[in-house]
Amino acid sequence: MSSPTANWEKVGDRFYRKVKLYDAVFDQELELENYIIAGAPYGGAIGTFKPSRPVIGSNKLTALYRDEGKLHSYRGSQIAKSSIDIYSCAGKLIRRINWDKGLIRGLGWSDDERLLVITEDGTVRSYYDLQGDFTQFSLGFGAEEHKVDSCRFWPSGFVASLSNNHLVAVTYQGDPRPKLLAVPPEGEVHSWAVIPPAYTLSRSVEVLLAIGRTIYVVDPSEADDRVLPNGPFKHISVSPSGLYVTLYTEDGMVWVITSDFQQKIGEYESKAKTSPKDVQWCGNDAVLLAWEDEVHLIGPNGASLKYYFDGWVHLLPDVDGVRLITNDVCEFLQKVPDCTEDVFKLGSTSPASVLLDAVTQLEMKSPKADENIRLIRPNLPDAVSTCVQAAGQEFNVHWQKQLLKAASFGKSILDLYSSDDFVDMCETIRILNAVRDYKIGLPMSYDQYRRLTPEKLVQRLIDRHEYLLAIRLSEYLRIPPSRIHVHWASQKVRNSTEDEDTICDTVVRKLNGKPGVSFEVIARAAYDEGRGHLATQLLNHETRAGKQVPLLLSMEEDEIALDKALESGDTDLVFFVLLQLKKKLPLASFFRLLTNRPVATALVESSAKDQDLDLLKDLYYQDDRRLDGANLLFSEALNQTALQTKIDKVKLAMKLLGDSKDPTSTLYSRSYTEAQALIRVQASLDHDLSEGHFTGLSLNETILRLIKSGYGKRAAKLQSDFKVPEKTWWWLRLRGLVAKRDWGEIEEVSKQRRSPIGWEAFFNEVLGAGNQKLAGVFVPKCTGLTAQERSQMWVKTGMTIKAGEELVRVKDVAGLEELMGKARAGEAVEIERMLGQLRKGR
Repeated sequence: MSSPTANWEKVGDRFYRKVKLYDAVFDQELELENYIIAGAPYGGAIGTFKPSRPVIGSNKLTALYRDEGKLHSYRGSQIAKSSIDIYSCAGKLIRRINWDKGLIRGLGWSDDERLLVITEDGTVRSYYDLQGDFTQFSLGFGAEEHKVDSCRFWPSGFVASLSNNHLVAVTYQGDPRPKLLAVPPEGEVHSWAVIPPAYTLSRSVEVLLAIGRTIYVVDPSEADDRVLPNGPFKHISVSPSGLYVTLYTEDGMVWVITSDFQQKIGEYESKAKTSPKDVQWCGNDAVLLAWEDEVHLIGPNGASLKYYFDGWVHLLPDVDGVRLITNDVCEFLQKVPDCTEDVFKLGSTSPASVLLDAVTQLEMKSPKADENIRLIRPNLPDAVSTCVQAAGQEFNVHWQKQLLKAASFGKSILDLYSSDDFVDMCETIRILNAVRDYKIGLPMSYDQYRRLTPEKLVQRLIDRHEYLLAIRLSEYLRIPPSRIHVHWASQKVRNSTEDEDTICDTVVRKLNGKPGVSFEVIARAAYDEGRGHLATQLLNHETRAGKQVPLLLSMEEDEIALDKALESGDTDLVFFVLLQLKKKLPLASFFRLLTNRPVATALVESSAKDQDLDLLKDLYYQDDRRLDGANLLFSEALNQTALQTKIDKVKLAMKLLGDSKDPTSTLYSRSYTEAQALIRVQASLDHDLSEGHFTGLSLNETILRLIKSGYGKRAAKLQSDFKVPEKTWWWLRLRGLVAKRDWGEIEEVSKQRRSPIGWEAFFNEVLGAGNQKLAGVFVPKCTGLTAQERSQMWVKTGMTIKAGEELVRVKDVAGLEELMGKARAGEAVEIERMLGQLRKGR
C-alpha cells in the first residue's frame, strides 16, 4: 500500500493533496476545451454544454449546440443538436436534456442540486430532480429587451448581468423574486463576481464589478467605487467564506485582499504571457489559476505550486477544495486537514501518530507497541479522537481501517472513554464509501457530508434513482424511507409500459403496510401522465380523505370526491367539496349531485340560509319543497321596507302554496292571507296616526301599541277582524292600559262580573305598576283562591286589617299570629282583638 503522503505537496508551511477520485471519466475523443462545465456543490452532478463559439473575455456563455451522440461517441462532423448533459463525477450519464429554447447565458447549480439554465432573453429554467422536470420564470427588468450577458451563482441564488450593465438578483428560497440591484456606471465589464448574502453586512447579495481600472461594489441600494489603482482586473474570485477576494490583473499579478477592501493579504506574480481561463479558490487558504493544461496553486505568503495535465482541465470549486476534471481523471485538490497532517506528517511525534505506529507494531507482534502506548498514555484520549477524525478525512479505505484500528486499540486501553464519536464516524465512513463508488459517483468529503446532511444525501440518491442504496442508508441512519417509496412508485406509474391494473397491483403490493406512504402523491403522478383510471385505483388505497378529495376534484371525479368527503365525516371537507362543485358546475348539475345525499343537502341548506338565499330558493324549487320555499319568501317579505314589495312577496308565497299537495299548506295559506291584510292595515295606521312605526310589528304588538296610544276602538276592530282569541285580547288590553296608566278604564273593567284571564292577573299587573289601592279592588274578585292566598294579596296592598278579616273567616289562628308580627302599631291592636275573638269562640 502506497504511503498516505504520496500525493501531498508542500506550499509554504502547509500541505495540499490531490486525491484521485475516478479515472477514465470521459472518452478521449471528447474535446473538453469546447465545453462549459458546471459542478453542483458537495461532490454533486456535473452539467455540460457545448457553446457555438469560443468563450472569451468576460466568460460569456453562448448558445448550446450539442452533438446528439453520446459523449464517448462524439464526432465533430456530425449534425449538432443542442443538449445539456448531466453526468456524475465518475462520468456516468444521468440525463440528457434536449435544448431548443434559445441561447444559454448561464449554467449553474444550487446547493440542493437544482440545475439552473438562464437564456439570453431572461428565461430561467430550474431543473429540480436531474430527470428533466423543471419550473420556469422570467427575470423581467428589461432582460428580454437588453438581453442577458452572463451570470454568476451562489448556493441559494444567482445574479444576471444584462448588456446595459444592469444586474438582476434572484434567490431560490420560496418563490423566486427577481430584484434589480443599483445601477452601476457604464463601461466595459472586464470581470465580475458575487458575495453571497450570508457573508455581507447588508445581508443582501453584493456584486464586484471590474470596470475601467477599478472595482465597484454593487448592492440593492448603491454602486460604490473602491478606487483600486491597478486595474483592469481580468478575473475576480470570492473565497467560500466570503472573507477574501482574489484579483488577477492585466499584467499577470494576483492580489488577495479582504472582501471589505481594507487589507491586502498577499500578492503573486504569475509571469504568464496569457491570462488564465479560470481563477478559483481552493477552500479558504489557497487560489488556483488554470490555463488549458496547467494549474498554479498559490498559497499563503505567495508560495506556489504547479500541476500539469495531459489535456484540458476544468476547475469545479467546492467548500473545502476543488474538483479537477479532465478526460482521463476526476481529482480532488484540498488542503491536508490538520488531523490528517498530525497523524501522517513525516517525522511526526504526535500522540495520534505514535498510536497509529503502535497498531502497526501490534500487528507485527512487536513489544514496541506497548512502549508506544506507555509513551503517550497521558495524551491517549486526544490521540484516539485525532485518529477518529483523520479516518473521516481519508478517501483511501486501507488507511481508514488503519486509523479506526488505532482508535479502537487506544480506547480499549482507556478506563473511561465514550465510544459515541467512534461509532458515529464508523457509520459516516460506511456511508461515504458507499456513495463514492463509481456506480454512484458522489465523491464528497467528510466536511461536505456534514454540510449537506444525511437527509439531503438520501434525496440526491433518490434523484439518481438509486432506490436500493437510498433505502439502505435511510434504515442505517434511522430516516423514514417513505419518500423513497413514493418517489419509486411515482416513477413506476410514469414510465412503466405495463397495463394499468398490473402497475397498480405492483405498487400496492410493494408499498402495502409501509408507514408514511402517500398514495395521493403517486396517484397525482399517474394523473399528470394522463393515466386517470390508474390514479383513481391508487387513490382507493389512500386512507386520508383530505388527500383523496382535492385530487379527485382535479380529475373531474366529482361524485366520488363528494362521497369520499361524506364518508370521512369531516364537515369542513364536505363544505370544501360543495364550494368547488358549485363554482364549476351548472346549478342543475350541482343539485343533481345532491340527490340521495341528505347530509350534503342539509349542509348546503344551512350554509345558504346565511349566505345565499337565491341558492336556497333554487334548492327548494329543485326538490319541489313548496312549503319551505313559501316560508322563505314570507321571511323575505317581512324584511322588506316598501309596502308593495312586501305584498308582492307574500302573494308569491301564496301562489307557491296554491300548487302544493302538503296538507298543512291550507293553514299556511290562510296565515299568509292574514299577514297580507295586516300589512295593509299597518300601512294605513302609519299613514293615519301620528304614532307611526306599526309596519313590521306582529298582530299582538300592533294591538298593544294601539291601546297604549289611546286608540282602543281601532284595537278592538283589529281584534274582531283578525279573530284574536278572547284571552289574548284581554291580556293585551290589560297590559296596554297598565302601560298607559289608564286607571279609570281599569276600574271600569273591574265592575264586570267575569274575566277570561281571571282577576289575579289584573291584581298582579296593577300592583306591579305601583297602584296598591286599585290592586286591592281585585282581591275580593279572586274567589278561586284560598283565604290565605287572598290574605297575602291584602298584605301586598298594605291593607293588613283586610288580610286579618280573610283569616278570621276561615278561623286561621296561626295565620293571624303570623300576621301579628307584620302589622304596624295601630293595626296590631285590631289583629289582637281578632285573635281574642277566635280564642273565645273555641
